[in-house]
Amino acid sequence: MNKYLKIDPWCILEEGFDPKNHRASESIFSIGNGRFGQRANFEETYSGETLQGNYIAGVYYPDKTRVGWWKNGYPEYFAKVLNAPSWIGLDFKIGDEILDLAKCKVHKFTRTLNMKKGYLQREFVAELPSGQQVKADIIRFISMDKPEVGAVEYKISPLTDNSTITVTSDVEGRIKNADANYGEFFWDEVNKDVSGARGFLTCRTRKTAFDVCIGAEVKADINGNTIELKCQNSQEEKYVASIFSVNVAKGEVLTIHKYASVLSSLYHDKDKLRKNADLVLQDAVKTGFASLLDTNIKVWDNKWEHSDITIEGDDEAQQGIRFNIFQLNQTYTGDDERLNIGPKGFTGEKYGGSTYWDTEAYCLPFYLCTAEQEVSRNLLKYRYKHLQKAIENGEKLGFTGGAAMYPMVTMNGEECHNEWEITFEEIHRNGAIAHAIFNYIKHTDDKQYLVDYGLEVLIGISRMWRQRVNFSEVKGKYVMLGVTGPNEYENNVNNNWYTNTIAAWTLSYTLKVIEIVKSLDQSKYNEIVKKAAFDEQKETTEWTDIIENMYYPVNENNGIFLQQDGYLDKEQLTVDDLDPKIRPLNQTWSWDRILRSCFIKQADVLQGIYLFEDRFDTETIRKNYEFYEPRTVHESSLSPCIHVIVAARIGEIEDAYSLYLRTSRLDLDDYNNEAHEGLHITSMAGTWMSVVEGFGGKRVRDEKLVLNPLIPSRWKSFSFKINFRKALLSIKVTNEEINIYNESDHTASLLIYGQEYLLSGNNNLVVKK
Repeated sequence: MNKYLKIDPWCILEEGFDPKNHRASESIFSIGNGRFGQRANFEETYSGETLQGNYIAGVYYPDKTRVGWWKNGYPEYFAKVLNAPSWIGLDFKIGDEILDLAKCKVHKFTRTLNMKKGYLQREFVAELPSGQQVKADIIRFISMDKPEVGAVEYKISPLTDNSTITVTSDVEGRIKNADANYGEFFWDEVNKDVSGARGFLTCRTRKTAFDVCIGAEVKADINGNTIELKCQNSQEEKYVASIFSVNVAKGEVLTIHKYASVLSSLYHDKDKLRKNADLVLQDAVKTGFASLLDTNIKVWDNKWEHSDITIEGDDEAQQGIRFNIFQLNQTYTGDDERLNIGPKGFTGEKYGGSTYWDTEAYCLPFYLCTAEQEVSRNLLKYRYKHLQKAIENGEKLGFTGGAAMYPMVTMNGEECHNEWEITFEEIHRNGAIAHAIFNYIKHTDDKQYLVDYGLEVLIGISRMWRQRVNFSEVKGKYVMLGVTGPNEYENNVNNNWYTNTIAAWTLSYTLKVIEIVKSLDQSKYNEIVKKAAFDEQKETTEWTDIIENMYYPVNENNGIFLQQDGYLDKEQLTVDDLDPKIRPLNQTWSWDRILRSCFIKQADVLQGIYLFEDRFDTETIRKNYEFYEPRTVHESSLSPCIHVIVAARIGEIEDAYSLYLRTSRLDLDDYNNEAHEGLHITSMAGTWMSVVEGFGGKRVRDEKLVLNPLIPSRWKSFSFKINFRKALLSIKVTNEEINIYNESDHTASLLIYGQEYLLSGNNNLVVKK
């Protein structure tokens, strides 16, 4: 853990510059807009340790997999989220001295991520080796209104003497990924040009042939008086720059405005990319920095209006949840069904890929309740469009007959994960995709989705589960062998309880959806049967037999579901038995030692209890929580939020609060010493779940929105909004009451502390505790 950031309800604040924290801060202070994103790298030269990062949505490189030896079905590549050409560069020479905070004395340094308004600000005073001091104030944002525009305002002022300041504004394409398997450069230059204060660079990814064009233009003034720039231009391979010098008197302020257009061939024809980048850049320059920033702030105002969670009386908790919501909103906007939510978003390279099961299990609930219905629908359509690829993935692993094995990691529907125990064994991911369809339907009642897309996906996944189990003559039950559950500190286990549970549930839900689709559109159902070559009688009979005869490992003495066969054969220790100095275990223990231990990386049995809690009474939930929580090291970012929800369900409010702080401040306080690699974006949706489903007790049952709120002792109140079946509900919880206002024209059916209510549009409901 590293708590170096200041607490503020609306801002992330770093005071004082410590190079040891810089890479973590580059992650934490990242900004984006769903189309592209930028780590909080300095605009000016920085020779210290840094991870450069400008990332373009949907642009990737298939880096050849590195493995010791090949296996049939193994992915041929590991998709890299590419570090793209950089648009932010503004280098400064003060006289003959380069402004480089790694080589200066840095005074009065502050870095601020203004989450309410959506911009990054940095201020400092730097003392150069000569003794000259300069003051700088920089604001940077990526426009939420104009999705291909970024802008920088850089104010610099000499404090001790008059200075000639030389500015270099560049577009830098000589970049590479830190995680490149073979140290390759992934970009080739297509074209470049620079004239005066404007420059353009177009690069193309190797193999995948995505084109990205970045245009940049600078304007300058001194104390508000515009300067006519006389630029020298520089061109090198994958590099263009505009260079100019300005005489600045002591105390005067030189202001540089840099505008950038960032376009990709995902949205533009390649032969028009340069021209369109020019048009976007011209529009940005004409609009001006102040107006661009103002419209950006207005978009963020609207985002916060619908997705904010307010916590009264606990600024640390408040800052944590807003940071998580901010990152989610700037990572995915939902307007393009080809895009998804990468585990690091636009903040780092680790994990590669665009899509994990995190999207369905964690992110979908957030977007379901805080954004327009089309946003979550597009997340599901993303998987539908990859159905044929999932079938092909299944064929590579030996499945037949249209069985769909969705990938653990993907960019385009193909599996691209490079760890065998994940690629081949962590197949519960398919159940998460099925459950996401169920979750979407119960929140929106959009059954037409099942007709148009959902049933085909469910049939493909159900066929995979049918072939993945086998009947054990010894047990007289269907079993599932050689899997990895959500707890990745176990590999190649038999009968993971969660995987068996979600497999059988998927089969059962598919049977229900078949009947729904038949009742809604028999002709469309017939089309699906023909398209999928679906033998309804034979296949549904087989599925029913599996549902009725699936094996689930349990321990009757403890009253718990066993994580997998043989789990109790391990030496049973708890986290309290561990020396804190050896945590996280994955950074100090061998993999062999981890696999032999009883310690759990993330919620596994409890993941199943969370998803299917209606099946279990409170005592069963409590026994499993009290057994598994002490053995869980929470070394996956996805873990604490599930434990929050389960703990709140059984009334363990202090446990829930402690775990909430861990999930909400995982990156801010760097619990796992990983922030320098990028943020844990997908788990941030779990933080939202912790508040809304944990403390808010939000569920959907029998067509009703259920609320059973609890409030931590440190909080005076908390509030949030929920979209539910076209109703928009504003909910505030205090120690005395729950206040719900229906901001829509649609009636909402509610169940609060077991009491039913109908709340009509534009009306208020107060329920006393």
